[in-house]
Amino acid sequence: MTDPKWDRRITRANELTLVYPFAAEGLRFYSHLATFQKSLYADIKKALVDSPKSSADRPLRNELDLFLLLPRFSGFLSLIQRIAPAPLVQAAADLAQKGTAGWQMAIEEFWHVGSESVATGGGTEEMLAGHSREASSSDRLLAWFFLQPYAEFLADHREVAIVDGTPLTCPVCGSRPIVGVLRSEGDGAKKSLICMLCAHEWTFRRIYCPACGEEREPQMAFYSAPEIAHVRVDVCDTCHAYLKSIDLTKTGLAIPVVDELATIPLDLWAREHGYEKLQINLLGA
Repeated sequence: MTDPKWDRRITRANELTLVYPFAAEGLRFYSHLATFQKSLYADIKKALVDSPKSSADRPLRNELDLFLLLPRFSGFLSLIQRIAPAPLVQAAADLAQKGTAGWQMAIEEFWHVGSESVATGGGTEEMLAGHSREASSSDRLLAWFFLQPYAEFLADHREVAIVDGTPLTCPVCGSRPIVGVLRSEGDGAKKSLICMLCAHEWTFRRIYCPACGEEREPQMAFYSAPEIAHVRVDVCDTCHAYLKSIDLTKTGLAIPVVDELATIPLDLWAREHGYEKLQINLLGA
């Protein structure tokens, strides 16, 4: 049985196409992508159903089952060529031509080098055009899309670790956060971060920069728009990084990784004011 979180993400993406028509194209792409990811997650879960939980001490990136993953990569590239924006269609077509050896290289490079290769950027088109990027950045972007459900399964299928302090990167796989979350706690709200790769969520301090560790309150701020009141832009005036946070105390039906995708005007505002996103999302924004 597939984890229902995938259905919640897909349903929310479809709902938000009506709420935020300016983001409809990207949300429809994400809905198709998440449907594939849901299927891949189910396949992985079925194949590894009898495997024991991994130790919390074992690094997640030490695990990479190419025998399981590579046979599914061709179908993934075909899907991207049918549903993606033009730059990604071309990137998928080019990677498809490289064959199994090229696919394995793209997967291994992203998995072992880490998420730094798809950390920041001015959008998918700029990224794929190669502005200040290595030539294989588009391959690593596609590898990220493909590997996310695998990483998420591994994170779901491991012992719970006790985390000390306030790690800036995911304590499970070492990747950067993609979105923050605020939930009710007492008279206030508790903050956590969600990993861009394995979707692990970890507790984080409210006044603390996930990019540089700044903790002086005057250097930290957040901005929001009345039209999108449940989403805010958390900025650091020391390193000029930003990350969006979803306030579930205002909209309990929000799905953080999906609502983050839909709120493009906040990204435009942040970049116009000199802030750089800590981690691009699956739409390259």
